[in-house]
Amino acid sequence: VYYATTDVQESYMTCRVGALVDTMTDGCFVADGVLTIDGKEQSYVYDVATDNKADRTIAGFSTGAEKKMRNGCKGCPYPDFMDFYNYYGTDDYAHQWVEAAFEGTQTSFNRGGADFRQYGLEGREQVIKKGTVYLNILMYVIRELEDALDDCESQSLTNNYNSVHAWDEGVCFYTGSIEGVDGVTSDGKLLHQLADKRCGNFRTCGEEGTSLDGMSKINHDLFDMFAEGSFQLSSGECQAARRTVRQMTPKFFVPMIQGTLRYAYKVDKLQGGEVENAEGAIFAAAVLPKVYAVSPSAAGIIYDNMKVSSNPSTDFVAVKNAFQSVYAGLGITCADVGGLWFDGQDKYYEGMEPCDGAALSVQSADENSGNQLKLITSFCVTMLAIFSL
Repeated sequence: VYYATTDVQESYMTCRVGALVDTMTDGCFVADGVLTIDGKEQSYVYDVATDNKADRTIAGFSTGAEKKMRNGCKGCPYPDFMDFYNYYGTDDYAHQWVEAAFEGTQTSFNRGGADFRQYGLEGREQVIKKGTVYLNILMYVIRELEDALDDCESQSLTNNYNSVHAWDEGVCFYTGSIEGVDGVTSDGKLLHQLADKRCGNFRTCGEEGTSLDGMSKINHDLFDMFAEGSFQLSSGECQAARRTVRQMTPKFFVPMIQGTLRYAYKVDKLQGGEVENAEGAIFAAAVLPKVYAVSPSAAGIIYDNMKVSSNPSTDFVAVKNAFQSVYAGLGITCADVGGLWFDGQDKYYEGMEPCDGAALSVQSADENSGNQLKLITSFCVTMLAIFSL
């Protein structure tokens, strides 16, 4: 039995239990009663707190990865997921990361392991919150885009509803339900907001990628491609849509690189402690498999400098050089990443300048940054109700 949902974020569902700290049971079925199903009355008894279950969970994005991304789908295995599977050695690496952090234990990955016994609650809080988004949700965004390609029927103008629907889900999981129509907010929780936060640190905001505020160039680029891919799928242009996805996926990992670089510098030069090490570790964990697929040695350098540690030894120059060595192989550029900006002195931090002088003059926020996001309708509120964390 499913509950009805609405398009209003604050009241989309009034039966909210499960693992939530603040539960809501006003809209739940009472503990015992009678339901009428197909004209027949059915008596029932259940536990309101434990028997109401979410049909889709963030944990399920990872625990169901083997079937949905590696060996149970039409287009399996999906290439980006395989980079992570080959690196970590397990399908549910994201779930294992978050669970080990909750428990304060050690992961058992083939590579990129994390020993959360070295963290207190502050460090574990960071890797749990960010790991949920950067590991679980990011890969599921890519999965939805791949699923859309699986469902695409070439040259069909009338039979690609499932393909476009999966595409829309990917857009919604990327964006979240808080961004609104302009896409410039300070309280978003998912990947769109992450890209906008990092662009302010690396001077890659705006349509040209040279501003310190506004929507990130990454998001400008992605929403152009989201729109293009949706049109291609609805038109049955399946191979063109596949090329669009291959152009998109490298951009998802740019904020992860920016985050890793930022916290490498904080730990190395700004006396960062457990929280900074934890943030750097989870950003690195979200991109290391992609680096490893290009250069195992570069991935080793980044991991050794950014891994979970109660006494980190981080060389930000080594981390930066390792990343720059694989930009071409990852399908990104120095201009995509930018340089770490020092607001107090109106310049880049020493040693963290863009690797090719990509950033130019500072510009004001792009007043039109939200035009692309108007493609997102109330559909996203329903699909992402569970993710307003």
